[in-house]
Amino acid sequence: MGLNEQASADRVHIGFFGLRNAGKSSVVNAVTNQALSLVSEVKGTTTDPVKKAMELLPIGPVVIIDTPGMDDEGELGMMRVRRAKQMLDLTDLAVLVVDATKGMSAKDNELVVAFETKKIPHLIVYNKADLLETVPEDTLTGRYVSAVTGEGINELREAMGRLLQSEENSKRLVADLIAPNDTVVLVVPIDSAAPKGRLILPQQQTIRDILDTGAVAVVTRDTELAETLSRLGKAPRLVITDSQAFGKVSRLVPSSVPLTSFSILFARYKGDLAEAVRGAARLDTLGDGDTVLISEGCTHHRQCGDIGTVKLPAWIRRHTGKELQFEFTSGGEFPEDLSRYALVIHCGGCMLNEREMKSRTRHCLECGAPITNYGIAIAHMNGILARSIEPFPDIVYEKAGDNVR
Repeated sequence: MGLNEQASADRVHIGFFGLRNAGKSSVVNAVTNQALSLVSEVKGTTTDPVKKAMELLPIGPVVIIDTPGMDDEGELGMMRVRRAKQMLDLTDLAVLVVDATKGMSAKDNELVVAFETKKIPHLIVYNKADLLETVPEDTLTGRYVSAVTGEGINELREAMGRLLQSEENSKRLVADLIAPNDTVVLVVPIDSAAPKGRLILPQQQTIRDILDTGAVAVVTRDTELAETLSRLGKAPRLVITDSQAFGKVSRLVPSSVPLTSFSILFARYKGDLAEAVRGAARLDTLGDGDTVLISEGCTHHRQCGDIGTVKLPAWIRRHTGKELQFEFTSGGEFPEDLSRYALVIHCGGCMLNEREMKSRTRHCLECGAPITNYGIAIAHMNGILARSIEPFPDIVYEKAGDNVR
């Protein structure tokens, strides 16, 4: 992905929900002006959530999600409904499509309750308005449209844009920590796990945020860091490192220079940094036989020396000196029951949107499973977590034993 493209994780996710044959897919196609979803008179044509990144005026970069009908039947149907409900955890704006000739059903009302419970801004769209003798007036949250004739579709797009604008998130990755003309050093190790010929997404996004601020980004490997710092002439405003090089970078960067990691920045940007810092202390109280879940938000080819499945377990075993069990998940896979895990260690979540990352954090806490992330766990095990969160004075670092759950 180039620097001029927006990652799907940072796009607004718009989910379309409703019963079979309410016309969800037809409305999706009308709103997007694309044949994004298969349309048929047969109930249940959409069998799995369909996700598509695109530009949608007047909103901008979005991910459109078309979901299976919430009234699907049978064992396979229940699986489809469960997958549709999982989409709620990453939906920034929900559009409930209702057959205007039938009105709201009990399941439609259940969905509205789910939107409100999860605090998802939403619109109710009454499709097939062309089949009504008289079309009622639109309300603040209810709109009448016809995917067949196009009636009300432009107005629906405008309403979606207004609702999202009121929810707009102004958080930045690093811009609030720096000023124009500041120098920020980014430490990017290049090893066998580094993608050939490109930077990974967290590094790209951090560089872009630095440039948008008018600051100067200096990118170096850990092997050239000492020479880079000596040539700068003055101390950088901030050093940001890949978590795997935390220990080495901390020794090379003077204590007077603020130091943090990409993982810590992402925990603050789209997760819960305070909770992740608290969760890291659980590493000091793990016992023999405890199970640790290591979860990645993306799927990629595992290599020898993979950080999630190889390096982290080895570092944790060395840190704790305990006989631990490890389980691993990746991509959209995340266990419903987390109560048997003594600790969950998540990646930075660069491929997940903020709503999904926060949903996973909340789910862990509801199940009584402390959660932290790769970079914060590594900083804790290297004894430099306190230093690494100094740029964030509102975050309290609790010592081992203070956070036992």
